[in-house]
Amino acid sequence: MAYKIDGLQYANWSGKIFEQMQHGGLDCVHVTIAYHENFREAVLNLEKWNSWFERYPDRIMQAHYAEDIAEAKRNGKTAIIFGFQTPAPIEDDIGLVEIWHRLGMRIMQLTYNNQSLLATGCYEIEDSGITRMGREVIAEMNRLGLIIDMSHSSQNSTLQAIEYSTKPIAITHANPNFWHQAKRNKSDIVLKSLSHSGGMLGFSIYPHHLKNASNCSLQEFCDMIAKTADLMGDTSSLGIGSDLCQDHPDSIVEWMRNGRWTKTLDYGEGSSQNAGFPEQPDWFMNNSDFPNLEKGLLKTGFSQTEIDGILGNNWYEFFKTSFGR
Repeated sequence: MAYKIDGLQYANWSGKIFEQMQHGGLDCVHVTIAYHENFREAVLNLEKWNSWFERYPDRIMQAHYAEDIAEAKRNGKTAIIFGFQTPAPIEDDIGLVEIWHRLGMRIMQLTYNNQSLLATGCYEIEDSGITRMGREVIAEMNRLGLIIDMSHSSQNSTLQAIEYSTKPIAITHANPNFWHQAKRNKSDIVLKSLSHSGGMLGFSIYPHHLKNASNCSLQEFCDMIAKTADLMGDTSSLGIGSDLCQDHPDSIVEWMRNGRWTKTLDYGEGSSQNAGFPEQPDWFMNNSDFPNLEKGLLKTGFSQTEIDGILGNNWYEFFKTSFGR
């Protein structure tokens, strides 16, 4: 069975987007619940999702385990996996990790760009790695079945997370920096370590992480996947994490970059002053375009088995092992 799974999106959710997921054949999408939100604010975001599940029961359902993804596929729905791009909702209380797991959280980044209580972010000058609390939270996440995500983390933090975790970790949305130099894209050392440990890399289609940005061609993107497969040994650790931010107003970029941590404006890597969201490449404007990836990978020379893995089966197997039951 071939699954279609997107390892990360942060869209302005609506019935239109849920319909596009169905048109694109998406069986599962990992959605961002929090960027900078504290516990209470993140709970309010869950309330929004409860209302969407109630309004669109024929299109989406929440997934807690891999078998929920299989159920969604059987019923023509898209399974929704909750995740944090920040540890902020656990505040400074390790007990909240289990509370969030019970509320349905299944993936959490240890940091979002900046230094957190758990790890160093990719925008920090000093890379001190995983903190004391970070080690404790990693162990707790391993115990519960929460995936450790190091997409926005520094190199030392990422390598240490791979070392300290007893379960494989994920980089849900990033690209190799041998292809395009961006602070959030990952080095050869990180990618090889991720592959050797059984972790997962989700390729990002966010223009700031692409060579030629919004003008990146589908062929360039698929060639990058092929070169990454060569670097990492095979395609078993590869997936898609599009980082699609569809239909958000440009003001959301300010929240993503600045939160409440600064009084000045941080426009983010690849952005210019007063810039909002970059335009998506024309081959991936929304979820309806997901089938274009299969066409591009076929043209690049991947086998159907490899393509099925990259477009979802690898994520499915990773979730099945990581989430437990």
